[in-house]
Amino acid sequence: VQLQASGGGLVQAGDSLRLSCSASERSFSRYDVAWFRQAPGKEREFVAVIRRYGGPTFYADSVKGRFTISRDNRKSTVDLQMTSLKSEDTAVYYCAVTQTAILSSVTMERSYPYWGQGTQVTVSS
Repeated sequence: VQLQASGGGLVQAGDSLRLSCSASERSFSRYDVAWFRQAPGKEREFVAVIRRYGGPTFYADSVKGRFTISRDNRKSTVDLQMTSLKSEDTAVYYCAVTQTAILSSVTMERSYPYWGQGTQVTVSS
């Protein structure tokens, strides 16, 4: 599966930004799709996931209420709508997919074998 993340950029605190992840896979509905991010000097961390086959979404506490993950299986895309951005949201954002994660592991980086190249989000305060 090939993934392409896009939509990053430089914004000001309080602004919104929409990231998109497009996949080469036609049977996209069978994948859990997650967004992770990595800030300079920090470990990569989970941001949000949308489960396969119309399953639920989960968010990191740090973005809950501000970020929304959604998918369009016909287009094989997953979007991450980010609002009320903060300087601490500055990071490279990665999308990743898996078919095999169980519920307890969907927030774990190691559950995802396929990754996009990342898109930079910079929030100036």
